[in-house]
Amino acid sequence: MSILLIEYQYFGTVDYYKTLFQFSNIKFEEYESYQKGSFRNRTLIPGANGVMNLSVPLQKGRDQKALFREIKIDYREKWIVQHMRALDASYNRAPFYEYYRDGIREMLSQEEMYLMSLDRKLVAWVLKMLKAKPVISATDEFIHVVEQDTVDARNTILPSKNPDWDLPEYDQVFKDRIGFKPHMSILDLLFCNGPASAGLLKSSNSRF
Repeated sequence: MSILLIEYQYFGTVDYYKTLFQFSNIKFEEYESYQKGSFRNRTLIPGANGVMNLSVPLQKGRDQKALFREIKIDYREKWIVQHMRALDASYNRAPFYEYYRDGIREMLSQEEMYLMSLDRKLVAWVLKMLKAKPVISATDEFIHVVEQDTVDARNTILPSKNPDWDLPEYDQVFKDRIGFKPHMSILDLLFCNGPASAGLLKSSNSRF
């Protein structure tokens, strides 16, 4: 049975969770260097006027050279309020938004110091909402060479690089206005499809 090796993401994309759903054993990389231009501190949602980028600001900025586990979140900017307002504006008509909203606000309001701690918590929450129960572990050092039973998916799902698979379309709030937007945050799928989200992730084509 293969093990998936992958990074944490901030409310990762539908593609990211489709990848996680293909494995019953997942290992998260916790000793990588921080890389800008990833979904570690951002997520994408479709809004009334197009795709919106929700970004978590970082102390010392995004160009710092440090381990991901050492990156601290900057709370001087009121980004939690901004993110929640964006979600409210985009999903107040979504059928399942009210069911998930309070849980999201509560998690963000706990103000985790480290970005990795926040991402780890959010991944666990999403998997719980999807009723997925993989065996989860984490690296204790950076893995340079993966073993034969491990699939290395680190940094394969990026804002500039999406998997070349077709996920089934689903009803999005502004689909009639801006068209269907693929590769969005898992939140978009959850808010629009609720408990049926897991079935969509399972039914689409496998990547590995």
